[in-house]
Amino acid sequence: MPNVVIIGIGSNIDAEENISKMLKILSSEVEIKKISALVKTKPIGIENQPDFTNGAVKIETPHKKKELKRLLKKIEDRLGRDRKAPRFGPRTIDLDIVVWNGEIVDADYYTRDFLRKSVDEVLI
Repeated sequence: MPNVVIIGIGSNIDAEENISKMLKILSSEVEIKKISALVKTKPIGIENQPDFTNGAVKIETPHKKKELKRLLKKIEDRLGRDRKAPRFGPRTIDLDIVVWNGEIVDADYYTRDFLRKSVDEVLI
């Protein structure tokens, strides 16, 4: 049985291009089932930066959670994610596992409306 996972997506550096590239890379590793609408959001924490583009993608994967996290980090690195940048600073791509087999595993789901709406959109 594959794992059903929802990944939160964020970018504010060439967002559309980086999200498109990420989806292409991701689709070569897992089965993409559904992609939410992308929404513009104001930055959190460091406000002097471009708005973010956020969304969510529902996938099915044989990967275990640790393996998938490693894969997502590899994709972030491949797309130029700067790991030395401030936590809430600009980024080419940010990928977080939000739901794992029906269980919410990222507390941001409860505090960020845009994330909850995107996740709920692909849950169906």
